[in-house]
Amino acid sequence: MSVQSTRVAGHFGELLQGRIGRDGPLALVTLPCDALGVTASLVTGQAFSITKASAAIIPEERAVKLLTLLDLSISGRVGFTAEMLPGGGAGVSTAALVALARLAGWQGDAIALARACIGVEGASDPLMLPLPSQILWASRQGEILATMPPPPAMEIIGGFFGPPRRTDPQDVDFPDIADLIQQWRGAATARDLPRIAALASLSASRTLAHRGTQSDPIASLAADLGALGYVIAHTGAARGLIFAPGEVPQQASVALHAAGLRGVVQFLAGGGR
Repeated sequence: MSVQSTRVAGHFGELLQGRIGRDGPLALVTLPCDALGVTASLVTGQAFSITKASAAIIPEERAVKLLTLLDLSISGRVGFTAEMLPGGGAGVSTAALVALARLAGWQGDAIALARACIGVEGASDPLMLPLPSQILWASRQGEILATMPPPPAMEIIGGFFGPPRRTDPQDVDFPDIADLIQQWRGAATARDLPRIAALASLSASRTLAHRGTQSDPIASLAADLGALGYVIAHTGAARGLIFAPGEVPQQASVALHAAGLRGVVQFLAGGGR
């Protein structure tokens, strides 16, 4: 008997997410978050199974389907430990599926892995790709729509607001962000963090207004704390404030907790990460 493990980092919502045109594909630019992730552990020497405690993250039937789609096999008992709650918009299920594939020996094409994840769940975050924040990602098709410039370095502090909200793969009712994508390219190329933060805020505010969640506290928190902007999980509970590196106010964590956010986390992003 031996124990093996692997960790896959999650993300913290999306810097941009919406339709490209009214009837175009659903696309996003993710915000990678090394501070949150999922660890998959394998105890060998027994038949394949998923621990009972881990079934809330990836049920055994979904694990089996992923392995089948990738033509992989694995023996042993697999458990998942997530540093964030499912439904938070931080990539729990995608990270767990990617970790399972890697435990089973997957070394193939990242797009093939993404499409297998979509075959299991109907949607996938681009966590299996080496530079996920530098692509425009079609999350329902597993397709890179465009290569994007790396966003400038930023520091995020955020948490999770409201109940968990898992992604519904049939839900493509999102605002049009075609105009934001074009502006994003220029702002990222210029390393213009204030403009990037403003565009992320605009994407977030469109989705919040479209879905009738105007009572969300993130915009007020950004104004009160002097953030450059904010980011949300467009189909989850993650909410974050965008600052220049080293500029997060000392009182920010207290303010987020007071506004009802839980699981507060602070991390660096962008700058080629």
